[in-house]
Formats: sequence, structure tokens, C-alpha cells
Amino acid sequence: MKKSLTLFALFTMTASLALAGPKQTGTVVSQTSVTCGEKKSKKQSLDLTCHQYVVRAGSIDYTVQQAKPEDQALIPLHANVEFKLDKSKMKLKANGESFEFKVISQAPANSTPPAPASSTPN
Repeated sequence: MKKSLTLFALFTMTASLALAGPKQTGTVVSQTSVTCGEKKSKKQSLDLTCHQYVVRAGSIDYTVQQAKPEDQALIPLHANVEFKLDKSKMKLKANGESFEFKVISQAPANSTPPAPASSTPN
């Protein structure tokens, strides 16, 4: 019984890793800061910002955003990165550090990346 449970657990872990997709390489082509929530206190409300990047991998541009506003590490522009896509998340390695991002969009690389939302009225 223990052997069959061990084999089942091993099979399940292997299958989940295979579904995550192969490792890919890319380059960070742009970085912006966007509003991603707010922190409320008794006296005031503060907007929280997150880093948003465009990662170009071959013919696809992925727009990704920090999963948590607390993560404030910056990835330099034109940095070579290695990443894995897992559903709507990107697990990325840059300069020896690991990061996790939410995938916001993907578009052909020859199109221009989406402009960040501005808070300035027209």
C-alpha cells in the first residue's frame, strides 16, 4: 500500500511539473510602475504600486506584474531572464534571483507594448 501511494505521489508531482511548460528565455524590454491596490489606515488611504514588465521571448511579448506589492526588487532593462509559465503565473529567474509574476497579457513582439494607465485627466 505504501509503495502504491509513493508511486501515485511521484506520478502526480511529475505530471504537475510537466504541465507547467518548458523553460524559456527572454529579455526585459520595459518596466513601469502601476497602481495595484491601496492600504487603508484610520486617517488616510495610500495607493500601492507594483512593478510591471514586458518580457520578450522570441516573437511574443508578455506583460507581467508583481504578484505582491511588497516585492520591490527591480529587474534591470535588457536583462536576460529564464522563465516558466504556469497558468496565469510566470516564474522568472534574473541575475540569480527568483521572482513570481502575474501574466497580464501577451501579444506579438512586433506590436507596441500597452501603455500604462495614467491618472492624469485629459
